[in-house]
Amino acid sequence: MEEKNYEAIIEAILFTMGESVELDKIANAIELDKQETKKKIEALRQKYEQEERGIQIIELDGAYQMCTKNEMYEYLIRIAKQPKKRVLTDVLLETLSIIAYKQPITKAEIEKIRGVSCDHAVSKLVEYNLVNEVGRLDAPGRPMLFGTTEEFLRSFGVHSIDELPVLNEDQVEEFKHQAEQEAEMKLEV
Repeated sequence: MEEKNYEAIIEAILFTMGESVELDKIANAIELDKQETKKKIEALRQKYEQEERGIQIIELDGAYQMCTKNEMYEYLIRIAKQPKKRVLTDVLLETLSIIAYKQPITKAEIEKIRGVSCDHAVSKLVEYNLVNEVGRLDAPGRPMLFGTTEEFLRSFGVHSIDELPVLNEDQVEEFKHQAEQEAEMKLEV
């Protein structure tokens, strides 16, 4: 390895790990002895100090960790306190409705109902903590089963799934008819 790459490698290790990494593990990774590795880490620590960066490397009982400087705390709090905006698009709402009414349900079953792939929609709903994995189907490949979360109940103001509105057959037929008309219009364009 070239001399100039050691600092970058150490930086990448500490940044990626997120927690403290023992000196001997870093030394093994960069193929240097502990003493030489410690010199490289110290040089990197000093560079962060001299350049007045927002991050630092700290030593914790023979291990090193990259973390934010204490002076930056107030700025991090400003970001952390900002509420996350969740946008539930029509696709997400449709997928969420299917999961809510048919749970537990697999992605394949959702896709059969929607007629299109649902990977992105389910991933977003999991990210928003509105749905989660509730188990595995006892079938080949053991597909994941999805269901709604407590956050879903809070967000939609219901105490349980039993409180979701029940659709009568006339409403279902009306929705099907509207969906067919929309599909025909898209095909004409």
